[in-house]
Amino acid sequence: MARELPVLTPSGTPHPADGGGVGVPPPAPGRRHPDWIRARMPSGEVFQDLRRTLSGLNLNTVCAEAICPNLGECWDQRTATVMILGDTCTRACGFCNIKTGRPSWFDPDEPRRVAEAVAYMNLDHVVVTSVARDDLADGGASVFADTIREIRRRSPGMGVEVLIPDFNGEEAPLRAVMDAGPDILNHNLETVKRLQGPVRKRARWDRTLGVLERAKVYAREYGHAVHTKSSLMVGLGETRDEMTECFEALRAVDCDILTIGQYLRPSQDHLPVERYWHPDEFAEMREAALAMGFRHVESAPLVRSSYHARDQVPGAAARARERAARRATVAADGRVVPGA
Repeated sequence: MARELPVLTPSGTPHPADGGGVGVPPPAPGRRHPDWIRARMPSGEVFQDLRRTLSGLNLNTVCAEAICPNLGECWDQRTATVMILGDTCTRACGFCNIKTGRPSWFDPDEPRRVAEAVAYMNLDHVVVTSVARDDLADGGASVFADTIREIRRRSPGMGVEVLIPDFNGEEAPLRAVMDAGPDILNHNLETVKRLQGPVRKRARWDRTLGVLERAKVYAREYGHAVHTKSSLMVGLGETRDEMTECFEALRAVDCDILTIGQYLRPSQDHLPVERYWHPDEFAEMREAALAMGFRHVESAPLVRSSYHARDQVPGAAARARERAARRATVAADGRVVPGA
């Protein structure tokens, strides 16, 4: 029987391991997860290669530390999510298991170090995320921007996505990130309007939509092609009509990409799961969202924010053709050319 693994919240934050490191987060006493909440042990040649590579790098990946259910598939596509700016968040959201407190960690050399590690991993696509750092004057935006630029310098063909906090809605930090030219700007709405208060501490519905809207404006000013992206959780008590309201609000600010997944409670101290949505409901929401004009929608119980991220960047089809061409090119010694 395949081992089952812990999973992430749809926005990518980790759940604690159950009973020694395997299994999804335990349900509430007297309640069972439905059969479709399962994840299998990742495997595959590329996965094993990246696992070995990561073991020798000083790089924090959300994928490995949380043992994401999609880790094997994403790594097989040479896609990974790295977390910058430490492991302590200045916010305490009701769904998230990231440590909360007063951060003390800061490494001014982190952008270079992360870019070198990412280049060494030979990825096709990287997602850079962070904890919220309200203690920093710019919320950590300059570190995001420097990391993007360093990755571009060392890995010019790599897709770069950033999953950012809201920077308290301030203009200058968001401009700094967009000036660096990410392929995808990801900022998560997380839940429906009615539930923003208990779910997202210090975040606001209107502020999140404003970040996504202004990111597009700033990118155009700087001459960059960018897609914007957001993620939603279900299972916190929302209704289907409220989910439609989310879809409409995101499309109103020209959000391009949407991911939807099932919330799973990290611990008894976090918000409870009110309902498990059926896979058929996720499929219906995907079709409804696509009909509203989203360019790309991932919607399934174990979908997380970075799922299939490589296929969502502007020009993804052309990049896929380039990868296929590289794979067909074999070096004189019989090895596939790096980057394939």
